[in-house]
Amino acid sequence: MDFQVVVLAGGTSKNLHPIVSKEVPKALLPVANRPVLSYVLELLESSNLKDLIVVVEGEDAALRIGGWISAAYVDRLSVEVAAVPEDVGTAGALRAVAHLLTAKDILVVSGDLVCDVPLGAVAAAHRRHDAVVTALLCAAPVSGPLETGSSGGKDKAKKMTRYNIIGLDPTRQFLLFVATGAEVEKDLRIQRSMLRSVGKMEIRSDLMDAHLYAFKRAVLQEVLDQHGTFHSIRQDVVPYLVRSQLRSEVSSNGVPQTEEGWNERVASQDSQAWFSQNRTSSAPAFHELAASVPNGSASGQRRIHKCCAYISGRSKYCARLNSIQAFSDINRNVIGEANHLSGYSFSAQNNIIHPSAELGAKTTVGPHCMLGEGSQLGDKCSVKRSAIGRHCRIGSNVKIVNSVVMNHVTIEDGCLVQGSVVCSNVHLQDHVVLKDCQVGAGFVVTAGSDHKSESLARKEKSSSQ
Repeated sequence: MDFQVVVLAGGTSKNLHPIVSKEVPKALLPVANRPVLSYVLELLESSNLKDLIVVVEGEDAALRIGGWISAAYVDRLSVEVAAVPEDVGTAGALRAVAHLLTAKDILVVSGDLVCDVPLGAVAAAHRRHDAVVTALLCAAPVSGPLETGSSGGKDKAKKMTRYNIIGLDPTRQFLLFVATGAEVEKDLRIQRSMLRSVGKMEIRSDLMDAHLYAFKRAVLQEVLDQHGTFHSIRQDVVPYLVRSQLRSEVSSNGVPQTEEGWNERVASQDSQAWFSQNRTSSAPAFHELAASVPNGSASGQRRIHKCCAYISGRSKYCARLNSIQAFSDINRNVIGEANHLSGYSFSAQNNIIHPSAELGAKTTVGPHCMLGEGSQLGDKCSVKRSAIGRHCRIGSNVKIVNSVVMNHVTIEDGCLVQGSVVCSNVHLQDHVVLKDCQVGAGFVVTAGSDHKSESLARKEKSSSQ
């Protein structure tokens, strides 16, 4: 594919505190003991897309990510790592590297995407329809473990459910409306002219925007240049392109109507259709809604460009590591039901135990588990549906359930770790209980302490004197 590729790798995401740090930026967070960025890079490599621009927020994060890519993908990929200021947003990151973009079409991929959707299919749909943007949509993932020892994890997952409102044409190939759930309160407002142009619109709230887009470069650069306040691709650029698919041929005085004039006109109440919905705090109240009007194109308007959607099949895996809950879910899935993505060979017991790992007497490591290189488990330990990193030292009578334990972690005797994330170089002293917690890198949890739904991290040193 002759697409130019931009990977937006982020930096130290605030949504992922305390599991990200200056030492471990978001792109290097482990998924099945591999940096999450490796899943995107290998998806691109398998599609013969090997000439990449990786955009990272912050100079320090860019150096760390660039160093890892150079070592891991030497002679495999040609990667230019570009550092941009922190908090510029995805649109700002693209704007910062626009001078490097020369191809007719650009593929923009989030560095936190873990999926097995064939990129060639997305590119083919984009070219077939001569679209200005084609967005990959997939089934919204179910959040939270299948089985957990605490109701707190389930409650938290329900509260974190978010969804998009997406309008599709009857063929489900064209994007006609997009909004995030947070933007829609009670009424959903649809341009009547758009409904007239397609005859029927399907409203979906069960699809996730995967943050993988094919763009026509010339249009993308024009939008970024003309709208310097646009901060997000998903919330600003794509909705703008979707809204501006129709344009009046002429205005009332015979002069061609500008896009700004069209936008003002469609904002009036006379040109919109309303569809009310009732929502609960935990999930959308509807999944599909058909909105029909008489067939026929909108008077005096023409389609000036096409915005397309490629909807992946339910058999494909697609998720983004954009929250702590998602981090836990993806780790569990990649060593579980979606273990084909991990790149590892699983044992007859459906787990991965590195040959150099050591297990004590009467210690069990269940299915859908991973035990990294050089790690040691003492006697009478139990590990269920969890990933344990490299060179960990774990004492006796320790239980680890539905958790992620990173590298060089010390867990002393009698600890219980459940539904939690334990970062590298953490020390859990004896008989610590962690339920639905996150422990930042290098933190020491004192003996006998009991923590539930807490974030434990070292205080950052102040730069002031």
